[in-house]
Amino acid sequence: MPRRISRICAPLSLGLLALLFSGPAAAQQYPNRPIRLVIPFPAGGNVDVFSRVLFRQVEIELGATFVIDNRGGANGIVGADTVRSAAPDGYTIMNTSFGFAVNPSIVKKLPFDVLRDFTPITNVATGLGYLMVVHPSVPAKNTAELIDLARKQSLRYSTAGIGNGQHLAGALLASMTKTDLLHVPYKGGGPAMTALLGNEVQIHFPAASVGIPHHKAGRVRSLAFTGAKRLATLPELPTIGETVPGYVGDAGWHAMFGPARLPPAITTRLQQVVRKALQEPKINAHFVDNGYEPNGDTPEVWAKQFREDVKKFAAIAKAAGIEPQ
Repeated sequence: MPRRISRICAPLSLGLLALLFSGPAAAQQYPNRPIRLVIPFPAGGNVDVFSRVLFRQVEIELGATFVIDNRGGANGIVGADTVRSAAPDGYTIMNTSFGFAVNPSIVKKLPFDVLRDFTPITNVATGLGYLMVVHPSVPAKNTAELIDLARKQSLRYSTAGIGNGQHLAGALLASMTKTDLLHVPYKGGGPAMTALLGNEVQIHFPAASVGIPHHKAGRVRSLAFTGAKRLATLPELPTIGETVPGYVGDAGWHAMFGPARLPPAITTRLQQVVRKALQEPKINAHFVDNGYEPNGDTPEVWAKQFREDVKKFAAIAKAAGIEPQ
């Protein structure tokens, strides 16, 4: 009997040892091939622009190549579903916007569970707000004039999709000012800006990184900033709250996720290199100058905040009157 038990226990012990050491071993060998970074929005939008800046530095820190895969559609759902179904080996990860936390409250049938089917890696940066820009043909020169115009006629505003920060910013403004602002969602920030430039819509709420070049070139007219305080890079631009007391429309966050069951050692490794890249002066300044606060919290801290945000944004979407579709 003792011999039989020892024969059974030996393989079990080896199996347990393999489990114990698989995490560290995986981290030591990782990465040994290019990593696919899924951006669940078209090229040219807010998340895409910041990702391309950040991950050039992450490549240096990690010693790996990142291949950006833009998978736009359905407010990030199409790209996120690609990551959900990927192998949890660290070679397919996602950088997305806070619309990912809003989707459960505004989409009736998601193809995944955001809390169960993904591994939170880190929060990249928190947005302080959006620019509120209009097409040059719009006669309004400031927020008060835009509100007056919107009370006389229906105005359209474009966003990167239903339920994202741009949508909430516009819906909140319409609600607080009792104006007729018609939401027109697109498949990403790039197409939403293109719609404004082509005069398909009158208003857009781009991130500063996307909107400022068009502002400086005179292709759009910037009326205000949606954040709680003025944008450092455009201090002459007032906030909407200076005209509409109590209004604050922040830009949520950018954050990284992997498939469920991503090994903790790899998750931590990715978080550490992203945090180090964010501390590089030029990268840090790029985020700050464009209205974002760099983060890079540990997976544990970020996972807790993410769970809280899913609940918080459900309350915001309800208050803004956004019905699940």
